[in-house]
Amino acid sequence: MRTAHTITDLRKALQPLRRDGRRVGLVPTMGALHDGHWSLVEQARRSCETVVASIFVNPLQFSPGEDYEAYPRVLDDDVAGCAQRGCDVVFAPAPGEMYPSPPLARVAVRGLSERLCGRTRTGHFDGVATVVAKLFNVVQPDAAYFGEKDYQQLVVIRRMVRDLNMPIDVVSCPTVRDPDGMALSSRNAYLDADQRSHARLISAALYEAVESVRSGERDGRRVLAEAGRRLAADPVLQVEYVEIVHPKTLEPVARIDHPARLCVAARVDAVRLIDNMLLDPTERAE
Repeated sequence: MRTAHTITDLRKALQPLRRDGRRVGLVPTMGALHDGHWSLVEQARRSCETVVASIFVNPLQFSPGEDYEAYPRVLDDDVAGCAQRGCDVVFAPAPGEMYPSPPLARVAVRGLSERLCGRTRTGHFDGVATVVAKLFNVVQPDAAYFGEKDYQQLVVIRRMVRDLNMPIDVVSCPTVRDPDGMALSSRNAYLDADQRSHARLISAALYEAVESVRSGERDGRRVLAEAGRRLAADPVLQVEYVEIVHPKTLEPVARIDHPARLCVAARVDAVRLIDNMLLDPTERAE
């Protein structure tokens, strides 16, 4: 496995790996890799002859006052994990490599970016779309792998690829969870044991909503009311939003006659967590 810190070195490393029509898969990450990221690498490994993992904490997607400086950075451990799991190349650029000067050109996916997290994280998804577009241009993958835990991000990237005619398959991979139900996230490292006990209520509320729909509930207002009541009962959780949305447009869904996404954002003290689950009316309770 090779580690490249510059765009020039990355392209040199990839040149021989593209021979004979080898399929290239990209797993974009911000590092602090965990089993959720490794599931993306494993999916890429099954589908592609060459796997590239990028590790870059992107300053463009952090608003002032967010945790850019504090975001966990464990590059040596991440690179070792990538080598163990069969990555061919790790691309780990410095901020000055990706942005040698403040970017005047940015990618914005309007409509999708302003919903859900976009209401409070102004410009966040512009930063996400811009850095992913840059990574796509640099790596030129055939496929890119994203986790469903960051569902709005996945929808934004898919629409960017569609609208800009990028020849890339955007592959969604299921959320990986701990045995207690919590979605894996690099920000979980911020939580102590007591905070985690409160954070677990997010996935518990989502699971209850899934079971409600499986049992026949179709009124989105009732599902939201129950999920909101469950979360509001905990005095530590500060709920930012609880919404049921269309899986492609992210527009609110009032009646669950077709698959929809229940999305939650909440804070446990200073730690902001997001999660979501599919509400599928075609599934039945056992």
